[in-house]
Amino acid sequence: MPPLLGNTWSSFWVSLSGYAPLQNGDNAATAGTAPDSSLNTLTVRPSIGQILMSKRVRYAASAVCAGVIFFLAFHNYGRLPTLDSLRQQATGGGTGASAPYCPNPGVSPSVGGQTDWSRFAYTQYVTNQAYLCNSVMIFETLHRLKSKADRAMMYPESMMDPAETNPDSEEARLLVKARDQYDVKLVPVAVQRRSGGDATWAESFTKLLAFNQTQYQRVLNVDSDATILQTMDELFFLPPCPVAMPRAYWLFPDNKTLSSQLMLVQPSEVEFDRVMKTMENSGRNDYDMEIVNELYIDQAMILPHRPYDLLTCEFRGDSHEKYLGTDREEWDPVAVFNEAKFLHFSDWPVPKPWLSNAAMREQHQPACEMKDGKEDCTARTLWNGFYEDFAERRKSREPSSTLRLASPI
Repeated sequence: MPPLLGNTWSSFWVSLSGYAPLQNGDNAATAGTAPDSSLNTLTVRPSIGQILMSKRVRYAASAVCAGVIFFLAFHNYGRLPTLDSLRQQATGGGTGASAPYCPNPGVSPSVGGQTDWSRFAYTQYVTNQAYLCNSVMIFETLHRLKSKADRAMMYPESMMDPAETNPDSEEARLLVKARDQYDVKLVPVAVQRRSGGDATWAESFTKLLAFNQTQYQRVLNVDSDATILQTMDELFFLPPCPVAMPRAYWLFPDNKTLSSQLMLVQPSEVEFDRVMKTMENSGRNDYDMEIVNELYIDQAMILPHRPYDLLTCEFRGDSHEKYLGTDREEWDPVAVFNEAKFLHFSDWPVPKPWLSNAAMREQHQPACEMKDGKEDCTARTLWNGFYEDFAERRKSREPSSTLRLASPI
């Protein structure tokens, strides 16, 4: 009886190589003679060369090589070239490579695993008492919504010393109210005026001072002729870039103008210098919106206007495709209002809400619609509610918005 080990080893190589034993019976059958079962089986063993050249051995060798390469790659992963090392090689291997256009902020928003909210701020610009009151209302809303970011108000340095404790004017009283009740940081500035044109629009250049608030890593500047419906703290964590803005959706797609009603700015000396130089060279009828579009229309990060830039006139319109972004979605004023976070008053020829009156609003209020045989005045009710809420908060000078998520009317 042959040794078991020898038979096993032989069988293994035979199965691996693909060569089968040659039997006398098989040979006889091939020759056309009947096989004799009494004949001993003659095993013809393949040579080493035949085994190595067999398909099975080649497949097995390929699999082993692939496994070794896979192991070595992961075992030495830390030694593999990275994108940063490749960039350094491309620039000469030194540290003198030019900074990217959208540099990563130098200060991390996280300290010890927790967000450092003092690096972010909502900002407002103020040029006169009317807009000062609006800004206080904006900050009251952020305070009530428990927004975590700082609040900073840029105001004319002539109005009040930021450390004032005994206000003797209406402007000073409102500034102190914002500072003491709503935790607003007061930032006195020189108002950026332009000669000629509408005074309010000319002074709106002041909002561009947001690019100079380098005490913050990021600021969210919103116009004050608006109502904040929900906190927007999540915007501060977008990837770094000089500015992020929504498009003026009511002009899109024919016109890709950016809307400056809401701007997420990464303050820096470089960008502020660009803004100021562009402003100095701007035309007579160019204002803040023209400035930011000249600089950033092709470079800004685009914020979705849903939910970050809803105009009140949308509730008066007949077509809502531009706001919805499609002609397949049904206009639902309640759903649109509930998803919105920033509502901007824009209803030409209806004046701004602090100048409007009931008769003017009634003349231009949204029309009711017929739905399922019934009159539906949902859009009208919501639209009038925007103005009534604003007027009530402003009149009381104790801002406390009554606007809440709407239910079907």
